[in-house]
Amino acid sequence: MEKDSGRLIVDLDDVSSGDVALAGGKAANLGELKRAGFPVPGGFVLTTEAYRIAAVEADASADSPGSAAAKLRTAAVPRVIADAVLDAYHALGSGPVAIRSSATAEDLPGASFAGQHDTYLGVIGDEAVLDAVRRCWASLWNDRAVAYRRANAIDERAVALAVAVQQMVDAAAAGVLFTADPVTGTRRRAAVDAAAGLGEALVSGDIVPDHYLVDTAAHAVLRREPAGGSSAVLSDTELVELALLGDRVERHFGSPQDIEFALDAERRLWLVQSRNITTLYPLPDGAPDPARDLRVYLSANVVQGYFDPITPMGMQFFRLLGSGMTKAFGGDAKDPAAGPRMIVDAAMRFHIDVTTALRDPVGHRLLNLVARVAESRSSVVLSQLSRDPRFRVREGSRLASIRRVAEPLVRLGVPPAVLHTLVSPDSARLRLARDLEAMVHPLAPADGDASSFLDAVERLLMEAPPRIFPRFVGTVAPAMLSLGLAGRVLRGRASVDEIRTVTRGAPENPTTEMDLALWSVGAAAREDAPSRQALLERAPGELAEAYRAGALPPTLQAQLADFLARYGFRCISEIDIGTPRWSEDPTHLLGAVANYVRLGDDLPDPEAQFAKSAREADAMVEDLLHRVRGPRRAVLRFALRRVRVLIGTREAPKFHLIRLLATPARELLKPVGEQLAASGRIADPSDVFFLSFPEARRAIAGDDLTGIVAERRATYERERKRRHIPRVLLSDGSDAEAMFGVRAGKELTGTPASPGVVTGLARVILSPEGARLEPGEILVAPSTNPGWTPLFLTAGGLVMEMGGAMSHGAVVAREYGIPATVGVAGATERIRTGAVVTVDGSQGTVSLDEGTPQAE
Repeated sequence: MEKDSGRLIVDLDDVSSGDVALAGGKAANLGELKRAGFPVPGGFVLTTEAYRIAAVEADASADSPGSAAAKLRTAAVPRVIADAVLDAYHALGSGPVAIRSSATAEDLPGASFAGQHDTYLGVIGDEAVLDAVRRCWASLWNDRAVAYRRANAIDERAVALAVAVQQMVDAAAAGVLFTADPVTGTRRRAAVDAAAGLGEALVSGDIVPDHYLVDTAAHAVLRREPAGGSSAVLSDTELVELALLGDRVERHFGSPQDIEFALDAERRLWLVQSRNITTLYPLPDGAPDPARDLRVYLSANVVQGYFDPITPMGMQFFRLLGSGMTKAFGGDAKDPAAGPRMIVDAAMRFHIDVTTALRDPVGHRLLNLVARVAESRSSVVLSQLSRDPRFRVREGSRLASIRRVAEPLVRLGVPPAVLHTLVSPDSARLRLARDLEAMVHPLAPADGDASSFLDAVERLLMEAPPRIFPRFVGTVAPAMLSLGLAGRVLRGRASVDEIRTVTRGAPENPTTEMDLALWSVGAAAREDAPSRQALLERAPGELAEAYRAGALPPTLQAQLADFLARYGFRCISEIDIGTPRWSEDPTHLLGAVANYVRLGDDLPDPEAQFAKSAREADAMVEDLLHRVRGPRRAVLRFALRRVRVLIGTREAPKFHLIRLLATPARELLKPVGEQLAASGRIADPSDVFFLSFPEARRAIAGDDLTGIVAERRATYERERKRRHIPRVLLSDGSDAEAMFGVRAGKELTGTPASPGVVTGLARVILSPEGARLEPGEILVAPSTNPGWTPLFLTAGGLVMEMGGAMSHGAVVAREYGIPATVGVAGATERIRTGAVVTVDGSQGTVSLDEGTPQAE
């Protein structure tokens, strides 16, 4: 069949994956498969040009989706289009055909549009064919398609719809094949749903299909679940053949596929649709073949309580830090920008390859210990993996493993730093502050050349970490050792809850100090009429602009300036140097202060609450000491006093890392962005944060990287919408938590984090930006970091999906005496805002009061 001059009709054989604008995503994929020799029924495509002609004649305005759909459905098909369609239909033999919508915004890498537009099967006759074409056109504007486009920020003015018309397969069986398991994410494990006859009822969810799992690499059926106990629709031979065919399709397109298939009366396989599976978590670039080398990646994002993606320059920061530490530990750091192999980027998020540690006789114990205190659910998953034969601990000397860890720690001076802190904590703290200030003061290059600024950042991040590391360990380790020693002495004499009470209201916590300082800004503004009026009547963004112009009311201007002088290097996304600091954009802070000012007269008093928590902790110390006699009491007294003095410093390393490394690195990179933007190598100075170091050097040398940056920004925005981040990802794509079925049961349970019981109204907050929490409400969040903690000042309790007993949110909750349970699976989805919940931070439970339903 020839292409006509108007490009209204195109043979499916003449369509390829690059023809989305003409044929839509679905038809483009089908044509690509047919041209590549896959079994696809023959047919033709009524192009998007035909849709546009019909839309104009029907006056189908995109400004009114419902009206557009009605007009397209009822208006006559323009004669020139009708003639072209019927000629092509007759050329197919005028028999039954399948008529499928194929939109330009469909079957895309980031949005599948599965089931959003209409398909009609077994259509026979001229009038029926034209009617199905009209209905397909109209489905571009049905409610579900419009909502999907808006949710994915797709410009509706640019969308159009083609129609694929194919010879109908007389299906004995049909179904859907996912070339990767959609539940666990495991690649090359095919998931198949199938039913007898046509697949329409299966796709629409009207029937219960057979379900199968196939190990594609092993050519083995792993699971077969016939519907209702009936005989299976597909044989093992057919399932393996289908999985292998799907594997070929995946390799052709370069990504896992969602495929619709049919078997005709002779049991021949036909492919009737293929699109990317858009919900799978991406694998790292360059991940090894899992059949030869299966790796385990722990999400550092999740451990840090940070869900958003990290900019490429943010990842570069961690790679350079890793190279600096690798060099300090005696490893190879020949390519600092590449970083050590254990630092892995997947879905623009920071992962750590923990495979070696998991298989080490000592390393797997240390790994589980760290995970248990930092992110408890990750610890559960890692414990499961340690029992998996694929990650069995290697035979070897424990002493050799200990030596591999201990020797570099000794060489870097960690033991003396730990000892100094234990013996003289006040002196150690003062020396830490003095040494940190002295060791990292990067100076801007005198010549101001972009390459020199990059060199300065690399020098800072390579040289400072080995000097800072022993101080950080010397700050944190003594507190944890003291807490562990106290627990051992009190074994059988005190509950975990009582021991955790000792950690409340601890001094020297920089995050607590920051929160109280921000509260003081709000208190001062509340007492000053012009400041109070500005905060109540003007938007935070407008106030931020006024602050930068020095035009806020004097009290508010001065108070905020003082706060930013001390804490302006922080921000919600502070681990990513690609994101602006509060000093650059104080919008979030001004929103938080405005919320404080809006509170009623019955204000909480954070300073009084903090002091109360400290008194309770001191009283608990005395109580616990009376439970032990003899020399053990002296040991316990030393341990508990060190816990009280040192536990607040748990937050110090990150605080100083951001203050002394991340923020200076960001400041040094800004002039690089300005110079590259001025020369046209990137579009905007901030684009430098979407490049790596080698790429930035290429741009300095003359390469135009505007296209690369645009693609990265689009990926970044798409990744920001991703809700589920696997705690532990395997290099075959498996979400280990889903693979092992590590899920909460009917009760909402997690890890006890801060003692006490509280009942109140839940407030589910996914981001602290612009969030407001009324006094006494229970904060339900996916995770928290320092950017969240201003909300803690009014919270009655805390529930987090992430975290462990020593994670940031847990530590700060204990500081304020807020009952908290962390590591609660699906909390933000299972609890509705306004539900009455009871948080038991001692038992690690969250219960919904009777009559307040969980979210669906």
